Amino acid sequence: MIDLKKLEKLIQLVLEEDVGSGDATTLAIVPEALCTEARFVVREDCVLAGLPVVEAVFRALSDKVKMTCLSHDGDFCQKGTVVASVSGPARAILTGERTALNFLQRLSGVATLTHRYVEALGDSKTVLLDTRKTTPGLRLLEKYAVKMGGAQNHRIGLYDRVMIKDNHRALAHWLGPDSIRRAVQACRDKYPALEIEVEADTLQDVRDAADCGVEYILLDNMSNETMAEAIKLNAGRAKLEASGNITLERLPSLRNLGLDYISVGALTHSAPSIDIGLDIDIPEATTTN
Repeated sequence: MIDLKKLEKLIQLVLEEDVGSGDATTLAIVPEALCTEARFVVREDCVLAGLPVVEAVFRALSDKVKMTCLSHDGDFCQKGTVVASVSGPARAILTGERTALNFLQRLSGVATLTHRYVEALGDSKTVLLDTRKTTPGLRLLEKYAVKMGGAQNHRIGLYDRVMIKDNHRALAHWLGPDSIRRAVQACRDKYPALEIEVEADTLQDVRDAADCGVEYILLDNMSNETMAEAIKLNAGRAKLEASGNITLERLPSLRNLGLDYISVGALTHSAPSIDIGLDIDIPEATTTN
């Protein structure tokens, strides 16, 4: 779930970016005492994600804004569905509109694309994962949206799992020809509590990593045929993750290959935002003392 405490700093940052010294148009035109109601309407089919963030945005602007959720994160919503409503000071609602929509549209886009990938895997036992290819500052939210779409999270950052990639091995000249074994041992010595994953570009890499007893092996940009060989070589020792060049069209061919995981960067770096609008109910506008 979303850690709202961690979210406060992000919301303050994005509101400062957008509002700055003040919402000039709203402050000039809209009376301070004016109250109104507005509805969030999805304008295309989607999987919803981000409602708690929307509520936090308006709360940061005014504790008098009240939000009612008519749908929940993770729900599949058809075009035209009213997913939430807000009521309260018109100035706060107008000022927070774009920031709230940016979050809701972006996160719902991630959840919706993720849902499409999950559906493409069908009843496969292979688990779909995200990656660290996220929007700077939005990683925790985008990974939350991935979960709302039905997939699971890979490591959150560089700190919660060791991942030995080709560039690590290329730059660590001291490792010598036995680079995987020595890199794994160095990481175990330094961080004994962390699980270790090794990126494998070749079948020899797979063999070497499996022989080291690592928990995970990433099969990087391998063909289906090569991955099938890797699965045989591994013989159930490490969990195997396919990554690189994983498209919606390719997923059906990977369903029953025997992989433990498939990670897809596109879930977060290529998800299009969902068209969602905030419609203000003008007749309901009133003034209060």
